[in-house]
Amino acid sequence: MKLDGLEPEPAAAAELFGDHIEKGRAFTTALARHGEELGLIGPLELPRLWTRHVLNSALVAPLLRPGRVGDVGSGAGLPGLVLAILRPDASFTLIEPMERRVAWLERQAAELELENVTVVRARAEESKLFDSLDQVTARAVSALRTLIPVTAPLLKPGGELVLMKGAGVDGEIAAAEKVIRRHHLHDVEVLVLGEGVVSEVTRVFRATAG
Repeated sequence: MKLDGLEPEPAAAAELFGDHIEKGRAFTTALARHGEELGLIGPLELPRLWTRHVLNSALVAPLLRPGRVGDVGSGAGLPGLVLAILRPDASFTLIEPMERRVAWLERQAAELELENVTVVRARAEESKLFDSLDQVTARAVSALRTLIPVTAPLLKPGGELVLMKGAGVDGEIAAAEKVIRRHHLHDVEVLVLGEGVVSEVTRVFRATAG
């Protein structure tokens, strides 16, 4: 079903989702249909839902490895549900404190038949997941100096932060220098994903826990 105002599926969608494109379409359609009423996306997001949100999240999938991945502040399922679609070889724990969003995440995981998804209703710092995750993702949650203290403690030693950030990520890193040292993060880098593939690139802050 075509939804009024929904961005037409970009050619890059089939390329990025591959064999999982039907689930990608089903999730995007559900988010377009229910996202605004549930407070998951803003009223102006439909014309850029694929490009700015779904494909933006999908670009991160190759950075993940088989293991246990946590998505902090999962909200609409960006990037958590998108990544779970693309990486059935990894186990995803979606961490979200708001009941309405938790219900959405659980319903989507069931409807999309994502057996690799667990939803935890909690704030990250109250999730009791300390030292248990191989990687942690987050998208549009908060600045690094605030985000690192609630995400880094969830990682196993040698685990990895894979945090989606905006164009100001270098400034955030500079402002978070003390926090980065305090949490013993190393191999800090910024990756720019999607150049030549999508119209809006994805920036990822990646660092390893000591």
